[in-house]
Amino acid sequence: MTTAPSDERFAAIARSLADGKSELATLERALEVAVEIIDGCQHAGISLVMGGRRIETPAATSDVALRGDLLQYELNEGPCLDSIAAHETIVCRDLLTEPRWSTWGPRVAQELGVRSMLCFQLFTSARSLGALNMYSDSTDGFDTEDEVVGLTLAAHIAVALAAIREVDTRDIAIVNRTVIGQAEGILMERYDLDADKAFSVLKRVSQDTQMKLASVAAELVRTRRLPRPREDH
Repeated sequence: MTTAPSDERFAAIARSLADGKSELATLERALEVAVEIIDGCQHAGISLVMGGRRIETPAATSDVALRGDLLQYELNEGPCLDSIAAHETIVCRDLLTEPRWSTWGPRVAQELGVRSMLCFQLFTSARSLGALNMYSDSTDGFDTEDEVVGLTLAAHIAVALAAIREVDTRDIAIVNRTVIGQAEGILMERYDLDADKAFSVLKRVSQDTQMKLASVAAELVRTRRLPRPREDH
């Protein structure tokens, strides 16, 4: 079972991603972190939408992750494609029997030895999306804690990529649902809140600080602290 990194550990992770000299270096570092901090993850890759339509995997920790991603693109089915298209998080506990991807699932299980998946949608700009793809060699290899930690990591990756591409991370088109979701996850874990209460906290802080909701979420993800209202002078 994964133990959630401390606030200090995630702050160090955020700094290491921000220090990336290039987009590829940032992606490679992010994948190293994914395998390091999430116990069930033996292989990881990042899918990015290129040119508005084509999907590629510019970085992967192993041939298993790369081949698993490429087979999704070839067959036009799989969890990373679904994550990019419609969902923030996709969980599959047994690829051998998974009905959602009846061709891809059994093939990767039999050919690559992968048995479960965890995918997170990445928002890197208004027009560019991607996914963080985690592969496990074990059936039911990921638990709820993995989902919480992975969501936070995905948010850090999205913010780091946006910074490298010199995109304004205050824009709701960038942080969008993904980073708001990650901020909710941080509050849920830290204060033992449900999703509705966590969202209410973000809304209240947004009103108190007169900041956009997306900006509040982005600051919480970046700094692990909620912004405070400005004092009137």
